[in-house]
Amino acid sequence: MNNTQTTPESMNDFDMEMDFESQLENYLNSDFGDIEEGVIVSGEVVKIDDTYILVDVNFKSEGQIPLDEFMENGQVAVKVGDTVDVYVVRKNEREGSIVLSREKAKRMQVLDELEKLLDSGDVVVGRIVRRIKGGYVVEIKGIEAFLPGSHVDLRPVPDMDALVNQDFEFRVLKINRRRSNVIVSRRVLLEEDRDRKRGELLTTLEEGQAVTGVVKNITEYGVFIDLGGLDGLLHITDMSWKRIKHPKEMVQLGDELTLKVLSFDKDEKKVSLGLKQLVLDPWANISEKYPEGFKLSGKVTNLVDYGAFVELEPGVEGLVHISEMSWTRKLRHPSQMVRPGDEVDVIILGVDVDRKRISLGMKQVAPNPWDLVAEKYPEGTILEASVKNITEFGLFIGIEDGIDGLIHVSDLSWTKKIRHPNELYKVGDVVRAKVLTVDKENEKFTLGIKQLADDPWLDVPNRYPVGTLLTGTITNITDFGLFVEVEEGIEGLVHVSEMSKKKIKSPKEAFNEGDAIEAKVIHVSADERRLGLSLKAQEPERKRPAGAGEFRTTQSGSMTGSNLGDMIRQKMEENAETETETEAETEEE
Repeated sequence: MNNTQTTPESMNDFDMEMDFESQLENYLNSDFGDIEEGVIVSGEVVKIDDTYILVDVNFKSEGQIPLDEFMENGQVAVKVGDTVDVYVVRKNEREGSIVLSREKAKRMQVLDELEKLLDSGDVVVGRIVRRIKGGYVVEIKGIEAFLPGSHVDLRPVPDMDALVNQDFEFRVLKINRRRSNVIVSRRVLLEEDRDRKRGELLTTLEEGQAVTGVVKNITEYGVFIDLGGLDGLLHITDMSWKRIKHPKEMVQLGDELTLKVLSFDKDEKKVSLGLKQLVLDPWANISEKYPEGFKLSGKVTNLVDYGAFVELEPGVEGLVHISEMSWTRKLRHPSQMVRPGDEVDVIILGVDVDRKRISLGMKQVAPNPWDLVAEKYPEGTILEASVKNITEFGLFIGIEDGIDGLIHVSDLSWTKKIRHPNELYKVGDVVRAKVLTVDKENEKFTLGIKQLADDPWLDVPNRYPVGTLLTGTITNITDFGLFVEVEEGIEGLVHVSEMSKKKIKSPKEAFNEGDAIEAKVIHVSADERRLGLSLKAQEPERKRPAGAGEFRTTQSGSMTGSNLGDMIRQKMEENAETETETEAETEEE
């Protein structure tokens, strides 16, 4: 009989030996062939260290998975004892090793879900995380999918970066499991929503209805409004009762507006919208609000070559024509008086309700200075003023602020022939003149300098009646006659037909400027300012002053008169005698 005593220590050793043997037998007899590569299996987390996590999937050895694959928001998302799904990347039966992946398992599970969505057509929510060539990367349930640029929206997106880090609904278009590629679309969902809303809108939309829409596009001629499945056009002329240059003055992309349906073509699906029609037309009672002669203030909104537009109230503008801006200034452009934004006082000159036009005046706000000038300087007034400007047709002298008077070149002198006023005057000279006319309707103020003295021609008929013999100096020789100055400023004309009884080819052959001649007055008119003279009309028996008309003998024996008239007459007589003798000889032959 064995009296060996069993102790507690010997019992523990026996249990550990039996446990190791049972585990070894289980390991050797276990069927590990159920685990296949490329599938997802469940495993238990058995150890977590700083680099790896060991997962037991009932294989000969645990699989090591990088700690990063279990991190969420900077923390390890599992603990020892948790059951997790992992993907079998590969296994080695001989060595008893296995490679697992938590990330691939998650991706495969998501792909499975997305395939179901692809088949059903249901939507999935994802976040656009970044832009890439040709589109965006969208994160869906932890995996990245591709969103083509053409499938982002119904129309090109002006700012593609604005969509990054935003969540949207998408539809799965295609999945490639071998490459783990997923393609999604947002546009197809928007198209379906648009078509649905369009159908609903077409059944309820009618002219005159108030609708709400969002600005989707802005052009020079108007704004396209998304009414929810149907686009409408808000033309620039229907945006405001006042004048606007561009729709951007009133709206921006994305603005939500309430508008009125002006017209609706159901077949063509075209909608015309109006914004200004939602408020009362300010021109409805315009004549009562702005009667003729009414004075008010307005804001200059626009300048054109022919005037300035002034806003009287929102939607109501009037035109100040350039001719109605100043009583005295001759403006070339309205910018010489006003600029856009200026506040100006105006007077209502007229209202055309049918054409929606208001005529305004700025100069009418102040008294017409021409009325004051007409009272202050009646015709005949003599005044002194300085020369402000000189032109070839006269002098401009300053009368009042902004009002100039004109002295025409013909009113500078009764007798002098003035080619240009600058022969006698220069800018700044103070001149004395008489007021001739004040035409306030045509804004003309004329003066004369010669009118300060009597017209010397008025007395010419008395001093030089017809038949008078006078002596003068040749001042100009032309083909038609001689101009002879008989006194300062008074000239007479000896026409070529009054020079001689014989035909003269050219007066320049017989006369010189500066010669003194004696002639007879044959015509005189103060009104016509004409003095007609004749050389041939002098009678041989005329009385001459003592010593006048005497002849002297030259060395050649010819007689020379004491004046030019005698010389011409003597020459004419000699020519006549010669011609008579020639004619007589011809008759005898």
